Amino acid sequence: MSQPNWDDLRFFLALHDAGTLSGAARVAGVEHTTVARRIDALEAALAVKLFDRFPKGWSLTAAGKALVPHARNMEDGLHGLLRVAGGTAELSGKVRVSAPPAVTAWVLAPGLQQALHRLPGIELDLRAELKVTDLMRRESDIAIRYNRPTSPGLAVRSLSTVTYRLCASEAYLAGRTPEQWEFLGYDELLQHTPQHHWLEKVRGTRRYCMRSNDLGTLYQATLAGGGVAVLPDYFPLSPLVQIEAPTCAVKRKLWIVMHEDVRRAAPVRAVADEIIALLSTR
Repeated sequence: MSQPNWDDLRFFLALHDAGTLSGAARVAGVEHTTVARRIDALEAALAVKLFDRFPKGWSLTAAGKALVPHARNMEDGLHGLLRVAGGTAELSGKVRVSAPPAVTAWVLAPGLQQALHRLPGIELDLRAELKVTDLMRRESDIAIRYNRPTSPGLAVRSLSTVTYRLCASEAYLAGRTPEQWEFLGYDELLQHTPQHHWLEKVRGTRRYCMRSNDLGTLYQATLAGGGVAVLPDYFPLSPLVQIEAPTCAVKRKLWIVMHEDVRRAAPVRAVADEIIALLSTR
């Protein structure tokens, strides 16, 4: 048995997580043949078979399953080393910020432009994501979330509170009674949200004429006179009309989250301060 290459262990974990060569290749940004070659190299170095190869996917052998927690510990250790090392960086480099798509497009992208002029050495990578980014594995440096995380090792701070309002275009409301309203709603990816549950009660048996997993899409459909929607307060109200009754009582807190080690890095701290200043004034 020879010393394995750390990169081979990285491909091992990617294949374990994805379950298929193509899935691991997408995550790693390489061809599937590269993944297969790196697994072959790791098996040769360790002198053990780690995967059974099947047409519909690769399955871990008993030896492969035993290796997973050790490879994961090595990955966590490397990420920890990189987080600590990042604390000595100058005020330059890439800072990755993960946030819900609508918050990214309608709040962060326009609101941080002045900050970028003040931070000429920083490249901001705004990631509009519905999924919860893994800060422990450095998928992002900063996360903006609606749910307060409780995992150890994370620094969490409340930013602001988002409220919601029932809206439609003036022309749409002028031509219809409330009984004739049709609604623009959330699809299954957003049906866990409290504003969706509220809208369900308000809608009753009236029709959804459109659903989407993107709030910006629903906002544009509302502007076009497509129906009635419940929208966050960071969307411009004009030229829409806010429907005063019923009033949406849903309020959702936004949180900024960073790994304790990462937040000590000067570029990350600088971007976080700008985000805090932007959202705390809403």
